[in-house]
Amino acid sequence: MTIINIFWLFIIISALQPVLHRHFLDSMRKRKIAQIEQKRRTRVILLVHRQETMNLLGFPLMRYIDVNDSEEVLRAIQMTDDEMPIDIVLHTPGGLVLAALQIARAIKNHKGKVTVFVPHYAMSGGTLIALAADEIVMCKHSVLGPIDPQLGQMPAASLIKVVETKPISEIDDETLVLADIGRKAIQQVEDAAVELLSKNMDEKKARDLAKKLATGTWTHDYPISAEEALSLGLPVNTEMLKEVLELMTLYPQPVRRQGGGVEYLPVPHYRQNGKQHK
Repeated sequence: MTIINIFWLFIIISALQPVLHRHFLDSMRKRKIAQIEQKRRTRVILLVHRQETMNLLGFPLMRYIDVNDSEEVLRAIQMTDDEMPIDIVLHTPGGLVLAALQIARAIKNHKGKVTVFVPHYAMSGGTLIALAADEIVMCKHSVLGPIDPQLGQMPAASLIKVVETKPISEIDDETLVLADIGRKAIQQVEDAAVELLSKNMDEKKARDLAKKLATGTWTHDYPISAEEALSLGLPVNTEMLKEVLELMTLYPQPVRRQGGGVEYLPVPHYRQNGKQHK
C-alpha cells in the first residue's frame, strides 16, 4: 500500500467517523428510551436542546424551542392513546412562546398522566411547558425559570418600567411601541399560565403564581430550584429516574448533529388492561 493510498484511507475514515458516532448515539438513545417506556409503561418524548457546532465552520449555535419542535411533540402526542401516560424529558433554555404554549396546551389536554422530567434546567418556555404537567420531577439542583416575555434582548417588564418612570416627552416612539407590545405580551403569558396552572390548583392561587412568574419579579435567568418551586405550589418531587440521567449522557456537549431536538419511538402507543401495547 502506497503512502497516497494510506492518506486517502485516513481521509475516508476521518469523514466516516462522525457519521458512525452519530449512528451509535442514536441507537443508544432509542434503546434507553425503550427501556424507560417498558419500565414505566409510558410514552417517552424528549425535548433536548444542546449547543450545536456547525459541521464546516465550527462555531457554536444555541438551539431553542421553535415551531419544528412543537410540530414534532404534537405529532408524538397525537400518536399516543388518550389514556396512555406520557413522560417528557425537558432540557432547554426556552424559546418561542407560540411553540412552547402549543406544547403546553397539548400536555394539559392529554387525559393520561403527564410527567415532566427536568434533569438539569428548563427555563422560560421550558417552564411554561412544565406548568401544564401533572407532576414535575427535578433533581435537587435542577432549575426552572421565570416566564416573563422578552422583546429582543429586553425584558417587557423593564420597558414598561421605563415608560412609567420617565416623562413621555423624553421617550422615543420605538420604546413607547415596545412598551405597549410588552404590556400585551405579559398579559397574554400571564393568562396562559393561569390556564395551565388551574389544572393543579384553584384559580386564585393560579393567578397569583402566574403573576409572579410572568411580570418580571426576577431577572429572566433567575434559577427556581426544586425546593422553591415546591414552595410556590408546583407539583414537584425530586425522585429523578436514574435512566433519565443516563439518557442525558447520550447528549454530549456540543452535539454534532442536524435535525430537531425532539426524539421518540415513532409508533402508536395504547394502554389496555394496565399493559402497554404498540
